[in-house]
Amino acid sequence: MKYDKNFDADAVLRTVEVLSRQHAEGTPEDAALRVCAAALLYVRDDLKKLEEFREFFRKITTPAREGIQIAHTFATRAEAEEWLASGAAKDGQLLRVAGQGFTVIDHGPKGLKLVRIPLPEELPPHKPGK
Repeated sequence: MKYDKNFDADAVLRTVEVLSRQHAEGTPEDAALRVCAAALLYVRDDLKKLEEFREFFRKITTPAREGIQIAHTFATRAEAEEWLASGAAKDGQLLRVAGQGFTVIDHGPKGLKLVRIPLPEELPPHKPGK
């Protein structure tokens, strides 16, 4: 499931209210839902706090692989090098070149260079506990 970082705070509060009716007052579930609602109310009315919370929410709910932003995709290394030489590249951009990951690095007087960096899909699956 993909979470909406731009969630409607009022809709979430209405859902929490519906859920709270399913639990008797004073139960651990009732208490937990009240805390969640209070936390959301605390940030809801302050736009800065709400945006900070949305960014925090995005960070903890978006898998790392979804957070990776590929700036450009090229079929060949030659195409990527041509683009790099055009002056359109910026330091730190991530590229997919012939299915492999590269990042643009600024080497000062030597100019920009492509450096190999694996994309998430190129890495072996994570094995918990290792």
